Amino acid sequence: MYSQYRVYYPYVSPFDPCPPQRVKTYVVPPQLFIHFQPPNLPQFSPREALFHGTLWPELYSPYEGRGDRSEGRRKK
Repeated sequence: MYSQYRVYYPYVSPFDPCPPQRVKTYVVPPQLFIHFQPPNLPQFSPREALFHGTLWPELYSPYEGRGDRSEGRRKK
């Protein structure tokens, strides 16, 4: 199975006033690796499928939110 996570290294300008982000990551959707639906694909139970958002474990991609994004939001 392929990894869903990809890494790239953006150009860092010597004249950029902001601190550089040398490594960036992104997630590739798992359906890009399955070109057709194979027969007898394993399935989650109906309850697990509701929690995961898909019936098939091979199409599940966990969401891992970044903790630093919530710092700028106001609390109610």
